[in-house]
Amino acid sequence: MTDTEVKRFKERAARVLPGGLLGDGMLPPRMQIVHASGKGSRMFSIDGREYLDLTCGGGALIVGHAHPAVVEAVCRQAERGSHFHGLNDRAIELAEQIVDAVPCAEVVRFTSSGSEATFFALRLARAHTEKRRILKFEGAYHGHHDYGLMSVTPPDSSAWLKPRPDSSGIPKEIEDLVVIAPYNDTETACRLIEEHAKDLAAVIVEPVQRAFEPKPGFIEALRETTRKCGVLLIFDEVVTGFRLAYGGAQQFFNVVPDLATYGKALGAGYPVGAVVGSTDIMKLADPSRKGKVDYAYVSGTLFGNPLGCAAGLAALSELSKPGVYDRMNALGDKLAAGLRAQFAKYGVPAQVTVVGSMFRVFFTREPAAPQTYRENRLADQNLFVQFAEELFDRGIFMSPRPKSFLSTVHTEADLAMLLEATSTVCATGFGQVVHA
Repeated sequence: MTDTEVKRFKERAARVLPGGLLGDGMLPPRMQIVHASGKGSRMFSIDGREYLDLTCGGGALIVGHAHPAVVEAVCRQAERGSHFHGLNDRAIELAEQIVDAVPCAEVVRFTSSGSEATFFALRLARAHTEKRRILKFEGAYHGHHDYGLMSVTPPDSSAWLKPRPDSSGIPKEIEDLVVIAPYNDTETACRLIEEHAKDLAAVIVEPVQRAFEPKPGFIEALRETTRKCGVLLIFDEVVTGFRLAYGGAQQFFNVVPDLATYGKALGAGYPVGAVVGSTDIMKLADPSRKGKVDYAYVSGTLFGNPLGCAAGLAALSELSKPGVYDRMNALGDKLAAGLRAQFAKYGVPAQVTVVGSMFRVFFTREPAAPQTYRENRLADQNLFVQFAEELFDRGIFMSPRPKSFLSTVHTEADLAMLLEATSTVCATGFGQVVHA
């Protein structure tokens, strides 16, 4: 396909899609490709160009593109039926697998996405506690709903921790229902939970917020304080679920919340999400309770879709094999060490964080990697975009978004390709002028 034909595709997109995009993923112009296919750790644009993929579908493709087992499972289910709007065997089987894997899961309610899962988890928390406010952390993203879009990317402001919507169309009243706390600040977060306990239904937290690993004792303190104050603790495991470990962040950090939400890796690229928790809380979504004061509506036309559940079952079968997480997480550690070595060799001021198979590069002169949203704002995002563009020109797709991912099918050769490209970029003097 010629450059002219690719341009026409983008022009067609611009006519029928806001901004010519499917979401909010603004990329530098030369990185705005039209995807055609993917296989393993590679993806291909409509003009036939091949890229090493470090986005993994935003973290969803934990077993890579078009994994044979996932493709076979979905095709087999498609022949049996793609949708029933009712109970089906694949959904029952996947729910059983989730309950077996996730420490806090006694009951599962499926959704179609992670955003829906976090939205309904908050509803269940308010129904269970009969309290109205929720606490989230500054810089945390919990999906596209009104609560999730509070203070995701607030600017520097003297109004410290004041709730701020990231979108127009969010009612002003929502600001009064959301308490904002600083991630990784144990003392302040616990103090805010205690101060608002009488009206606080839940604390929702990404165990690994974007690319920030929790400081020792932070999420443990959240667990202890919420339990003491009669507040539910919700783990947003849409990213970490079935990625850090088979039991997710709960297993990885050995902290068990009251509710947890899932998406991304759970469906291996298919639209599946879930809210899980104890029977005592999840029973509020039982349709037989309709008409009761504490009934919580949690439902959707495509919830428990058999195609998505079939994909999820195939992915979990792969992930449950011995050594899968040890290998994938070791690959993440090796990659981070290699990147650090390359930056140090060429004197590029940078920090690299890694948690399991998730990693992030920060261009900064600070002596340590950012651990909070505010610290993250001190890093040079423009330089990171330039770095991503340079890698793109060398056949590597690292989106200039909050983090990058590896999958079970990434290899040592893939790491070598990235490290060689990084060396080539740094050898040109990249980063020296900007940081001088």
